[in-house]
Amino acid sequence: MRAELRLVRPGNVVVSFVGTGVGGLVGWGRGVGVPPSAVLDIALLALSTALVTAGGNVLNDLQDQEGDRKNHPDRPLVTGEVTVPTARAMAVGTFAAGVAIAVPVAVREPLVAAILAAAVGLLLGYELRWKRLGFVGNLVVAALTGFVFLYGGAGVGAPLLLLPFAAMAFLATLSREVIKDMEDREGDVDRTTLPRTHGLGVSTVVARGAVVGAIALSAVPLAWFVHLGTWAGDLYLVFVAAADAVFVGSIARLPERLRFEQQASKAAMTVALAAFVVVAFR
Repeated sequence: MRAELRLVRPGNVVVSFVGTGVGGLVGWGRGVGVPPSAVLDIALLALSTALVTAGGNVLNDLQDQEGDRKNHPDRPLVTGEVTVPTARAMAVGTFAAGVAIAVPVAVREPLVAAILAAAVGLLLGYELRWKRLGFVGNLVVAALTGFVFLYGGAGVGAPLLLLPFAAMAFLATLSREVIKDMEDREGDVDRTTLPRTHGLGVSTVVARGAVVGAIALSAVPLAWFVHLGTWAGDLYLVFVAAADAVFVGSIARLPERLRFEQQASKAAMTVALAAFVVVAFR
């Protein structure tokens, strides 16, 4: 894979693209009966999210070069495969493109502009300041993940329906971010992370509490707008139960097997995303 592509972390970019697309489809809520105009709006916002995510990932590597020399020595800036000036140009270009491509939708749906402005502000604030504050940075990353779904829903005029999904994404991401900090605690010399300031015990409680909250919220759509007895409701229950089970596995043995636990959390989020997709066909 080209070094520039690895720098933007294509896996994260694809997930953000899909998350916004799913948010739009859930907000629309009529299965495949989406008119071309709505499809275009959802696609533009999904691409906007992907580009902003790419820019944030590049900026992350620009800011994290010292820590990455120990924690992630294969990153392109550390190895010299990508130069710092090239990375800076990539960050500016992707951020600008991500904002510009959302303008046609934001003109019709002002909440899109508000969410985008808040997300870019949080992302820049995270990379330039809050990331070093540990748990504050974890909260910002979790909020940005939740925004992905709200952004898609706002594009079709239905952000409220995405609130439970955004809240679930927030809590699941918060758990994973804390677990990642537990794994990287030795190399995070320039960050006051929760594991470094309060230890693995407190970090374990926080990670587990966030997952418990996410699991509790997974029942909200069934009580609100997805009904058991329909194929969408029954299939949502199957997928979300599977995701919840994997989430439990991601915290069961903390603070042991940290690499496995955070990978399990990532897998659970993928299964949960499939559950969200089903809701679009209610």
